[in-house]
Amino acid sequence: MGSSQSSGASQSSKETGLIHEFTVKDARGNDVDLSIYKGKVLLIVNVASQCGLTNSNYTELSQLYEKYKDQGLEILAFPCNQFGAQEPGTSEQVVEFACTRFKAEYPIFDKVNVNGEDASPVYKFLKSSKGGLFGDAIKWNFTKFLVDKDGNVVKRYAPTTSPLSIEKDVKKLLGVS
Repeated sequence: MGSSQSSGASQSSKETGLIHEFTVKDARGNDVDLSIYKGKVLLIVNVASQCGLTNSNYTELSQLYEKYKDQGLEILAFPCNQFGAQEPGTSEQVVEFACTRFKAEYPIFDKVNVNGEDASPVYKFLKSSKGGLFGDAIKWNFTKFLVDKDGNVVKRYAPTTSPLSIEKDVKKLLGVS
């Protein structure tokens, strides 16, 4: 706070729209201000426990996280039940599943909708920043968004894109060779 001496440049973030302006709920319903992730590279994923992509994605997300969490990568997982009802449980059950089965150490947030009128504001923002090939709608579980340290959405990946295949993009944003 107050450290930027640039002539009011910091005031313009509202117009540009940054991920850090949002507040989301964690799995226990507590507010989490995403500004705590300033300076981190974020991989934001809508997850589901009963999807054909679940095993590979959760496994690789954990591998990616293990490898780069100390260099500034944070993975934010948002459970969503909008695709084939593959996330029917409560947020607590989702956390239990991800943490027990897949040793997920990254934050798993409260269940959200990613499409439609009542979509989470974070997802409305992500989609407007990086509309997919088929317009804005998220097509399936494990759609991934990569956000740089300044909070700009840089890339969107399809559900079938494996987390490890985007490692080079993550490294670039982290500045890790």
